[in-house]
Amino acid sequence: MAKKAAALRKCVQAGWGILTNAYVKGFLPGGSPIYKGELKKICVPGMNCYSCPGALGSCPIGSMQAVFDGRQRKFAFYVVGYLALIGLIVGRFVCGWLCLFGLIQELLYKIPTPKLTIPKKIDQPLRYLKYLILFVMVFALPFFVRSKVGVGEPFFCKYICPVGTLEGGIPLVLLNDTMRSTLGWLFRWKFFLLIVCILSSIFIYRPFCKYICPLGAFYGLFQKVSLVRMHVDENACVNCGLCAKTCKMNVDPAKNPNSSECIRCRECINACPKHALSMGIREKALRVSKSEQK
Repeated sequence: MAKKAAALRKCVQAGWGILTNAYVKGFLPGGSPIYKGELKKICVPGMNCYSCPGALGSCPIGSMQAVFDGRQRKFAFYVVGYLALIGLIVGRFVCGWLCLFGLIQELLYKIPTPKLTIPKKIDQPLRYLKYLILFVMVFALPFFVRSKVGVGEPFFCKYICPVGTLEGGIPLVLLNDTMRSTLGWLFRWKFFLLIVCILSSIFIYRPFCKYICPLGAFYGLFQKVSLVRMHVDENACVNCGLCAKTCKMNVDPAKNPNSSECIRCRECINACPKHALSMGIREKALRVSKSEQK
């Protein structure tokens, strides 16, 4: 049952990735390398590069940076509001079910090699790095630092994002002879970061999601108040610790079911022998069941 549930999630991740990157013409010789139709005005919920030849929508992080007006210091309320609405409804469910780059990391982790366990005293502080990246590189720098033409630059996308390098930079370079002749230090730097991300994903489960991703950090801010939540039936839980051992994001669902680090993959739910864990809009139902048992 657990294997079927895991396979279903992989299928949803892959299906969503294909659906949001279905602009086939972008990969054909002589075609437009980047789709610029009406759908590009809509942000996809997960990380997906705007410049990917197949991308039909915009990346939410890229959009948040792009719509800042460095001349008038206008805040991107409609983009932030849209993403906040997603966070308020499902939290980091997007990370576990709708992010193509998350799927890529998970598949890399399946390569049979010895896995690394980051010591807690190093792992826990590193978890805050993605929040620092969110507030500094996604919000502060594009808002306050002007480019030559007076607008905010997409600092995260330009200098860090491995998603953009994998889905946008590399395909565009392969498809365009002119671009290959103009490659400079920035592409080499981002290519290096991508290689580091890929190699680390083989040994560490979703390292980009754990330590770097500003979108995961943003959704994590709403995790404890989102409409769709994780719940623990304390009457059924026997504190066996199996859910914590199962969680690859290093969360203890029995103690902190709505941790900002949980990607709501449901693996802990499938592993629980007492069916004490659940996910959904069920808090009221659980309270009723507990009162009936008393």
